[in-house]
Amino acid sequence: LNLIISTNTNKKVNKSMTQYKFILITLLFLGFSQTKAQEILTLESAVKLALENNYEIKIASNNSLIATTNLAIGNAGMLPTVAATITANNRIQNSSQTLQSGVVNALDNAKNNSLNYGVNLDWTVFDGFKMFARLDQLKELQKLGETQLKQTLLAKISALTTTYFDLVQQQQQLKALDSTIVISNQRLELAQNRFVIGKASKLEVLNAQVDLNTDQVALLRQKELYANTKILMNQIIARDTKTDFKVMDAIQVDASLQLTELSVLAEKQNPQLVAQIIANKVAELQLKQVKANRYPIVRLSTGYNLSETQASLGFATATTAKGFNYGFSAALPLFDGFAQNRNEKIAQLQIDNSRLTIDQQKLALESQLATSYQTYLTNLELIRLEEKNEAIAKQNLAITLDKFKIGTITTLEFRTAQLNYVNAKVRNSNAQFQAKLSEIALKELAGSINLN
Repeated sequence: LNLIISTNTNKKVNKSMTQYKFILITLLFLGFSQTKAQEILTLESAVKLALENNYEIKIASNNSLIATTNLAIGNAGMLPTVAATITANNRIQNSSQTLQSGVVNALDNAKNNSLNYGVNLDWTVFDGFKMFARLDQLKELQKLGETQLKQTLLAKISALTTTYFDLVQQQQQLKALDSTIVISNQRLELAQNRFVIGKASKLEVLNAQVDLNTDQVALLRQKELYANTKILMNQIIARDTKTDFKVMDAIQVDASLQLTELSVLAEKQNPQLVAQIIANKVAELQLKQVKANRYPIVRLSTGYNLSETQASLGFATATTAKGFNYGFSAALPLFDGFAQNRNEKIAQLQIDNSRLTIDQQKLALESQLATSYQTYLTNLELIRLEEKNEAIAKQNLAITLDKFKIGTITTLEFRTAQLNYVNAKVRNSNAQFQAKLSEIALKELAGSINLN
């Protein structure tokens, strides 16, 4: 808003207005210098910092790495196990032996020592194809981990973007409140000058002072909200919460979104829906593993072992043996108290539940997209209306200022025009922010958030 200065020829008025202009320019210069020293945080920079530092994203990334690490044929049971063993036993006993001839051999504190050591291999070569189903299940769990990571990324980027444009909106409202304080200061200055020259009452001065104080209170509240939101933004990007910064000034809303395109994208890449589809595959593979228990299990074993024994009493005081051993075992379950049938029924019911959950998620997603898109269209229309309202309010304020300067309207009419303009600017800013929120929500449901 251009500062309108009274053209009253009174020298005292001109002098006070000149002083007011000097103070205002000084304040604006100081404010500009302070603003210039602040960091300008772009949305792209904020997202980059969040991807690097946000704790929830790091935790989700580690969980995804755990699922990737678990994807191994050894974890599926396809590889043999090899173990090195050693066993040592030592005994000290009072022993006696009676031979068939009647001779008795006795020895106190007789020592008996044995030592066994070697390497053994055990390998399950067939388990009813359970190991293959387990490997496929591990692959699906890896995909699930990646999907959950994507879901976390989308949620955090959505929250960050929402907070960022909330700050943009608040900056715009701060500018609107700054403008109204400039006008209120001018009004108070004019009222004081008119009171000095006898053209206004003290009541007009007091009303102007009260309105100025009200505007200053509103500005302080807005500054408090703005500062707290900046702390929240610093928390999201995981840096020092006292870091000061500014954000960009404009909110650009993507007005080209189409419901049909969003629905197609959501069905393909919405993280929650994709996670449910993967969970269904995991449940199906779990049923395969349960059914594998109906088949025999065949295991191979081999090893190389050495054993040594020493005895103080007996026919042989020392023995040694070493060599290979090998063999196999097979087991076929015949009856387990109907546990197999029960486990298969439970696994099948879990599959049915997962399919029902997919249908439920699709319906919920379709409903969310429809309602969010309708809100999006409404907000786009509100932007157009509020832009017109702001232009009209601005024009009305300019006319009102001219009339107030020459004293043809009351201070109440002037204040009404002033508040109408400020409120129009705030509503316009809020309409843009709400439309941006609708855009972000739609893109998050579709599984794709860009930084436009």
